[in-house]
Order: sequence, then structure tokens, then C-alpha cells
Amino acid sequence: MNTNSSLYSIEETPKALGFRFPAEWEKQEALWLSWPHKEESWPGKIETIYAPYSEFIKVVAEDQLVRINVADEDMKAFASKHIEAAGTNMENVSFHFNPTNDAWCRDHGPAFLINTNTGEKAVVDWGYNAWGGKYPPFDLDDVVPTRIAKEFNLKLFTPPIVMEGGSVEFNGQGTVLTTTACLLNENRNPHLTKEQIEQYLLDYYGQDQVLWLGDGIIGDDTDGHIDDITRFVSEDTVLTVIEEDPSDENYPILQENLETLKNMKLKDGRSLKIVELPMPKPVIYEDQQLPASYANFYIANKVVVVPVFNDPNDQKALDIIQSCFPDRKVIGINSVDIIWGLGSFHCLSQQEPTI
Repeated sequence: MNTNSSLYSIEETPKALGFRFPAEWEKQEALWLSWPHKEESWPGKIETIYAPYSEFIKVVAEDQLVRINVADEDMKAFASKHIEAAGTNMENVSFHFNPTNDAWCRDHGPAFLINTNTGEKAVVDWGYNAWGGKYPPFDLDDVVPTRIAKEFNLKLFTPPIVMEGGSVEFNGQGTVLTTTACLLNENRNPHLTKEQIEQYLLDYYGQDQVLWLGDGIIGDDTDGHIDDITRFVSEDTVLTVIEEDPSDENYPILQENLETLKNMKLKDGRSLKIVELPMPKPVIYEDQQLPASYANFYIANKVVVVPVFNDPNDQKALDIIQSCFPDRKVIGINSVDIIWGLGSFHCLSQQEPTI
């Protein structure tokens, strides 16, 4: 038995079998989405998000497959209408009948693993509780990965631990980056120690090292997801958001994360290369500060889709991200309405790698 947790046999884990979770920039077979339909996630605004959401699909579908979870034929028809109106290559769009409670596929969607030794692909179905039970019901979302694994006849792992895709970031070479604010929150896995949670990350994502940051940005209802603050852009380089206004609430949080990053070492002893990314000015709607961040971008095969906010820093952020991805086209899509749902393009998406 695994002496760190005594909860599962080490021989049965994905890592022991040769599986790993690839970096997002590695070759993808598809982008997975769950069509937005929950009005409570965008109160008074859900109709306004379909155009930028469909634009996201369009720019990715120019080069790769986009798979979309829908509840039924009516939702498929509604989604198709909006996606076609954006001028999308519909040959690269496929629909899958997996009903969902909400649209945040990064967190409820399948975590795809690959095994280059055997040519296999597998799915991890982590437990899902809507960020600590904040937004019930979540029963449909919780079973989405298992439904997809069965549809595609993929090996399935079901560790008994709550984990969300937005809480983890990978460099493709054995390192996973996360936050204590989220993974050590009592509303996720209060029965587990930090060491036990680390062991699950290593064994079920097929990694060798866990690096920890602290808190997330103001307005983030996920309790500090990493994909709003710091992203790997290569094996040894991260983009991390910085607040330039010392009076802003995010300033001390992000300065502390920056200092932590400066002291981190990869498993071979190298320090991280750090590229600083500005924050937009606070995006306020109905007296609520929203978690607007340029770090919530999605890396596809040929493009990087970045949320922008009608802000003076939009172009600066796009230029910085473009410098990190010289082989991809960086595209900004207005996320002012989408962010009212408290997430953007990375939160809405999950990549399926190619073997």
C-alpha cells in the first residue's frame, strides 16, 4: 500500500501504469466544452455570452476538433445556430449528449491522460462538488468524465478525492503547480493532509513534483484557482499576473505569489523563468469585483485565446503572451460579459491530447 495515504494501491495508479497529464501546449485532438445554459451563472446576461463563446469555438475549430457537451437535441440545435452564425467550420464541431448542471468544463470535464508506451489514452474522474458545495446541484457535472470515458471506451480512474482542473497547472515534464488556498480548503478534502493530497496529484496525474502558491485573486469563487494567476508556457517558464496599483487588494496577494515563484526550483534544481503579466483594471458589475485576468487563456494547437476587457492593458497583455508563443497566433476575445460568470475561456474548456 501507499504509505503516504493508505487509501489505494500504488500499483493501480495511472503513474505506476505509465500515464501522465500532458502540458496544454502539447498536440491536442480536441477542445471539450459544455454548452452554457444555466442562467443563474450569468444572471441577466446569459444571452450576451453566446457571441464571444461562439467566437472562441470558431477560432479553435479552424484547426482542430471541438467537442461540445449538450443535454439534448434542442440544446444542440440552439448551440449550432449560434456557432454557425459565428462563421465556424462546422466540420470540426461535434456534439455529445452529456447533460450538465453548468458550463465550467475545466473543472467538471475529463482529465485526459496519455501513455506513450502503450498508445493508450485514459480519463481521471475526480470527485466534483462545485467548488466546495457553493452551487448545487452538481450531480450531472460530477459524472461527465465517466460518461465520456465510456463513450470512447477509455480506461477510467476514479480517485476518492475532490479535484478541479482549474486548480492545477502542468509543465509537461513532471511538475504540477497549484495553490494552498484551493486544495487545502476545508470545503474540498478536509479528511486529507497536504502530503496525502500531493500524493494523489503525483499518482493520478502522473507527475513527479508539486509546487505550491498561496492565494488567488479577488472575486474568484473557486477559492484560488491557479489558472487565474500563474500559467506554465514552457517546461521552465511561467507567466504570472502582477497588479501594478499598490492600493488594489490584489497587489499584496500577487506580490507574495511572485516572491514564492522566485524561490521555487524544478525537480532538476533549476529556478523558474518568470514573465510578468499585467492585470486589467478592476472589472466591477453590480458592485461585485469580478475575477478578470489575462492568465485565463486557452492554448490550442495553432492559437492562444485570451480574454480581454476593453482595458488599456489588453494589448500589452496580448503582446506579452504572444512573445511566449511564437509558433501560435494569440487572439483576444472580449470577455466583459463572460467574466460575469466568474470565469473565462480556460475555465470553460478542457483539452483532449493526441497520443
